[in-house]
Amino acid sequence: MSKDILTKRERVERTLNFQPVDRVAIHDEVSYNPGVISLYTGKKIEGFNYSIEDICEVIKKTLDMCFPPRAPKGTDKIVLEDGTIIQHDNWTSWVTSSPIDVEGLKKHYLKKIEAEKTSKFDPKKEREEHHKRFLRIQKLIGDTVICEYLTNVGLCECWDHGRIVPFSYLCHDEPELISEYFKIHTDSQIRKVHAIADKNLSPVILIADDLASKTAPMFSPEFLRREYSPHLTRLVEAWHEHGLKVLFHSDGNWKILIPDFLKCGVDGFYCLEPATGMDIIELKKKYPKVIWAGGLDGVDLMERGNPEQVRKEVRKQILETDVLNTGGLFLATSSEINPPIKPENYQAMIEEAKSIHNKEFTGE
Repeated sequence: MSKDILTKRERVERTLNFQPVDRVAIHDEVSYNPGVISLYTGKKIEGFNYSIEDICEVIKKTLDMCFPPRAPKGTDKIVLEDGTIIQHDNWTSWVTSSPIDVEGLKKHYLKKIEAEKTSKFDPKKEREEHHKRFLRIQKLIGDTVICEYLTNVGLCECWDHGRIVPFSYLCHDEPELISEYFKIHTDSQIRKVHAIADKNLSPVILIADDLASKTAPMFSPEFLRREYSPHLTRLVEAWHEHGLKVLFHSDGNWKILIPDFLKCGVDGFYCLEPATGMDIIELKKKYPKVIWAGGLDGVDLMERGNPEQVRKEVRKQILETDVLNTGGLFLATSSEINPPIKPENYQAMIEEAKSIHNKEFTGE
């Protein structure tokens, strides 16, 4: 029998505010694992033949906080305007070829800057459409809290789609163009924040910009402090004006940048890959007043391990971080619940997390 005392919203808010919880709050992305969806819906699923409603049923049954459900990407090949070819494979995508060079990338940014400057923005319409989308999903997932990722500074746009080499040359040759792009892009994102932000919908938001490899940041700290951090600070401040907590996401090892991100005002971090040196227990102890999420190894443990190993690691993270008494940590995987993750391992993660209770709440 469940010993939950708090509602999901209460549990999430107490976690965000470093308060004791009845049990650890669980967060993850379950949109792309057919086995997990079949396990919790009871439906026989072939390939990726399932619906948003099916994903929401899993969210409702297992998670305290989630990312918005995403339909499978399909298997189409997409050709962008600049000739870049992207191949979808249901749950992931990759660039198969990109002809863009330095001059092509320069034209791309000039075009985007002009589009941002001349675009017409209707805050009332933006807010109405956002609320409509949000509440439609909320109805399907019950009281699970939605953590959306709606805004960023635009760094992924700079290097994604095979553009890292021309981007590096452009930074050297025309740094003022990159600076203008970050500013104009963030300006538009801040307008969006002030139009849609609503703490009544959710108390937390995610800002995502992948900027690290498995060993270190892909960009120098000096570059990031000069070109990225000022705009990240502006974006975080905009969300804070509306009372929302802000989590920051990047894959890889960005440990060296944690003090810089904290100076920008972020409240916490999501996606901590143990194999890259991002150990959630170590980080929670070093930064006890920072929110941490996503430290359960998604590859060696969740894909290749067994349920008993998963249960052991879940218990270790809960007990060694003292999250039940201190809050500040969401149990989540480091890779999201991607297709290679065994359904029985996901089930073990959920069951073990929900079995460990704070005796101050249960009265045991």
